[in-house]
Amino acid sequence: MTKATPPPVTDVYDDADADLSLVQARNVAILGYDAQARAHALCLRDSGVDVRVGLADESPDRELAEVEGLGVTTPYAACEEADLVMVLGPDPEQPAVYVEAVEPNLVDGDALFFGTGFAVRFGLIKPPAGVDVCMVAPAGPGELVRRQFVDGRGVPVLVAVEQDASGVAFDLALSYARAIGGTRAGALRTTFAEQAETTLFGEQAVHCGGLSALVQAGFATLAAAGYRPEVAYLACVSQLGPMAELVSAGGLMRMREAVSATTAYGDYTRGPRVVGDASSQQLRRILDEVRDGTFAGEWVAEYAAGLGDHRRLAEENRQHPVERTGERLRPLLGPAATAGG
Repeated sequence: MTKATPPPVTDVYDDADADLSLVQARNVAILGYDAQARAHALCLRDSGVDVRVGLADESPDRELAEVEGLGVTTPYAACEEADLVMVLGPDPEQPAVYVEAVEPNLVDGDALFFGTGFAVRFGLIKPPAGVDVCMVAPAGPGELVRRQFVDGRGVPVLVAVEQDASGVAFDLALSYARAIGGTRAGALRTTFAEQAETTLFGEQAVHCGGLSALVQAGFATLAAAGYRPEVAYLACVSQLGPMAELVSAGGLMRMREAVSATTAYGDYTRGPRVVGDASSQQLRRILDEVRDGTFAGEWVAEYAAGLGDHRRLAEENRQHPVERTGERLRPLLGPAATAGG
């Protein structure tokens, strides 16, 4: 067994770098049938791969998978038939699925795939030495992965090898990535740790947690200063979609070049004050909590305890004035006016 060392992330792999026949020669099991698992299973099938879906007998998703023409069996039976198993679904549930269905059926030469690096990076799953351990992580939700594939395009993917028992694990991972359309858009090589840590940080500090907190704080500032909540909502929320599209398409400077000179000057001179030294310290603390496993342990414990805090926090945020204002305002405005909110 050898540990693969990834090249610089600037190396991008496309269809020409991926041998589709490698995954076509495998018997693949997809565990679960959420949006991401569904996209993987259907794209693999359409790429000529022998694929079956592992779902519990009582799963409400069994009927959909069967209607869509996929073979469906229990997770244990799917793993028993397969020599490549893709573990998807909620991160905290993966260890139980692994112990009950995957681990008893792994033999030397098999390949164990993951859609994220979370479970392996934080020690929730510890695969045996004789199997390849790979990750193929599309940079988009399952619905987008499937839609792009059907349209002849793809969603970029991150590909990683944690354990190369066969000596060709990366080639197999690239083959899998091609089968779901990933190499059409480009595959970047990374590591399980890099994917898990950067993904969690980005979610918590930037495009989910950071964005949510900034929107709420901005709205509250305007409301406290006496501005009407509907106008504050339009100022803080409705432009998020268009701005995000500009950034995604061409970077921060593309956004700054598309807005007025007044807006851009305010960006350059006031934006850094929003994220000052205190915020930078908190960003570092959040990253430290990701890297040292604090967040992973907290999340797994919360999930095991029944998600009580999660539901409480969701309800508190649902009652925030910015949410209430949006609920009132969105039905009164046209689609263009509410595209970002």
